[in-house]
Amino acid sequence: MSRLKEQYRQEVVPALMERHKYKNMMQVPRLEKIVVSIGLGEATQNAKALEAAEADMMAISGQHPVTTRAKKSISAFRVREGMPIGLKVTLRRRRMYDFFDKLVNVVLARMREFQGVSRNAFDGRGNYTLGLKEQTFFPEIEYDKIDKARGLEISIVTTAKKDEEGRALLELMGMPFARD
Repeated sequence: MSRLKEQYRQEVVPALMERHKYKNMMQVPRLEKIVVSIGLGEATQNAKALEAAEADMMAISGQHPVTTRAKKSISAFRVREGMPIGLKVTLRRRRMYDFFDKLVNVVLARMREFQGVSRNAFDGRGNYTLGLKEQTFFPEIEYDKIDKARGLEISIVTTAKKDEEGRALLELMGMPFARD
């Protein structure tokens, strides 16, 4: 079992039950899934960009990414319906906990002048989205072997009903939020 899942069961659940006065363990918010995605606008001109980003995503997540396609044509961006414009990976269970552990303890710590992640990136339903400017913060990515620095978006989906519950869950699990 993942170290983080063990911590969730033994420390986070009792703390949240006490803080939010839940009557049942099943009411306590938990991580549901983590979606990692990369938008590749350049894939319309450069087919190799998709392959390079796919290799990076596989290294980062340990899972094969799904290609996302344009839903409609936009001539200003030279995009036609059905063209590949991004990649995404949905992580659940053990891979999700391992990825979250790596994100909090390794990736965010490697960022220069890191002051903590924004407290305001919740969606109103307890889910959190974090954007990284480049993939090189992940230890699996070798800086010399990348063709281009690409940003990625990490969405952490929880079972929390409100933002404050989601924030409390992520804080207790080690997410370094910025001080106001």
